[in-house]
Amino acid sequence: MAGHTRPSVNKRLREASKKEKQVAKAERRAQRAEGRKQKDGASAGEDPDLAGIVPGPQPLPWGEDEP
Repeated sequence: MAGHTRPSVNKRLREASKKEKQVAKAERRAQRAEGRKQKDGASAGEDPDLAGIVPGPQPLPWGEDEP
C-alpha cells in the first residue's frame, strides 16, 4: 500500500509550486501596475511625441530666403 502515498505527495508538491508561481506572478503584476501609475502621473497631460511642437504655421525648412 505504499504506492498510494506517493501520488498525494507529488500532488502536494505540484500544488505548492503552483501557489508560489501565482504569488510571484501577482507581485510582477503589481510592480508593473505601479510602474505604469508612476509613468502616467509624471507625464500627465503631454504626449512625449508632441512635446515642443507649436500649433500654427511652421517655419520653412530651407530658411527665410524667399519673399
